[in-house]
Amino acid sequence: MLSPDEQRRYSRQIMLFSEEGQERLKKSTIFIAGAGGLGSPVALYLAAAGVGQIIIADNDLVELSNLNRQIIHFTRDIGERKSESARQKIEAINPEVIIKVHHITIDSENILDLIDTADGIVDAMDNFETRYLLNKAACEKQIPLFHGGIHGFSGQATTIIPGRTACLRCIFPHAPPEETFPVLGTTAGFIGVVQANEVIKYLTGTGMLLENRLLLWDGERAEVDIIAYEKNPNCQVCGNTDDNNVVN
Repeated sequence: MLSPDEQRRYSRQIMLFSEEGQERLKKSTIFIAGAGGLGSPVALYLAAAGVGQIIIADNDLVELSNLNRQIIHFTRDIGERKSESARQKIEAINPEVIIKVHHITIDSENILDLIDTADGIVDAMDNFETRYLLNKAACEKQIPLFHGGIHGFSGQATTIIPGRTACLRCIFPHAPPEETFPVLGTTAGFIGVVQANEVIKYLTGTGMLLENRLLLWDGERAEVDIIAYEKNPNCQVCGNTDDNNVVN
């Protein structure tokens, strides 16, 4: 049940998906991989929306060069753990939310423990090695993966539902070369908000998800394209093989 304060706090969105939908948010746990450019808006908006428990994993410290896009961190936080900085801001925005943070590098040894009983995984990473780990963990746990990626003025987002959609490895069979790429804060904000919106829709059962559809944002032209994609029956993660669901 929602408390009187919660009913007031969420009154404008309860108009959209009722108290039942709000209670679904309250009972949910979301794991956010990364507290950087994408993780910042995702964490802030999910906390504001009333997702009951948020788990964040990030192994970095706040640097001055982060602050053009990682809006959950302030100048005073430089040198602090990103995970702890994020926790402080989330608690300030919504003390009703349970926040768990891990100052840790996500790897094949800890991923399943980190996601624990999460109802969904937000991919807010900047490298495909970790993204593939998140994808395999989501397939093994049969929970959704909310993918986002950014580069300069451009970004992309999709929602992967194991058993219903293609997985991330189907869409991107090979990782692009690693690089230090340009990032604009507004691009991270746009894609992060799309990811948070997908999480909220999934948890409340509202609207149409980006299932088997890749949203492409071109910030220079202010254009959004949607590209349909299909599951690869020979995918090494979600295809018809004997060892699909092993995280390695």
